[in-house]
Amino acid sequence: MSINALPPVVDAETWQKQLDELRAREKAATRELDAIAAQRRRLPMVRMPDYVLDGEDGPVRLADVFAGKSQLIVYNHMWFPDKEWQCGGCTGYTSQFTRLEFLDNYDARFVIVTQGPIDEALAYKRRVGNKMTWYSTANSPFGADVGAPPGGGFAVNVFLRDGDTVYRTWHTSGRGTEQLSHTFALIDLLPYGRQEEWQDSPEGWPQSATYGRWLESEDIAAFYGPDSA
Repeated sequence: MSINALPPVVDAETWQKQLDELRAREKAATRELDAIAAQRRRLPMVRMPDYVLDGEDGPVRLADVFAGKSQLIVYNHMWFPDKEWQCGGCTGYTSQFTRLEFLDNYDARFVIVTQGPIDEALAYKRRVGNKMTWYSTANSPFGADVGAPPGGGFAVNVFLRDGDTVYRTWHTSGRGTEQLSHTFALIDLLPYGRQEEWQDSPEGWPQSATYGRWLESEDIAAFYGPDSA
């Protein structure tokens, strides 16, 4: 790294003035996110068929995936048939969700659904030390119907249950999932940010290929898997 890849040094008063200017934009962004969340709460919803997924204990109706809760967040994990290591992005992203009990206070649950056969999905979950609950849509059109077909990408979907009837309330994919992650939020606070070539950074800042600094699935397994201790 070049010694020139440093922010300019200023006195405390100048630094505080520029921080205050940035804070005004940050506060405006917070208010805009509040407004977006308010609009999200006012979205209509779509009634879902009575899907049956595969769980650790066998077939389970979508309504029962809620485990008695009224709200459900689903991360649709990418899956590549016959591969030992699945998507590094999905593997790393979901590895951060280790304590989800707080959702009980909001009558909600957060689970993973993947196109992989349930036995293979559960084996992969153990291999990488994932702490979430997994389900399979390999024998159901559910994944394809919510934007995560076989061979497709990842997605996040949100559902609301009224008795045995399930409704789809929200969906996103791509960078829309970043708001659910603490990793990017923390990295974006750093002076050098994500260090990816697409980012708007000062001249001389360290930058590398997009995804170049992301952990691979093997790395996740080494950190969190059963053989990591």
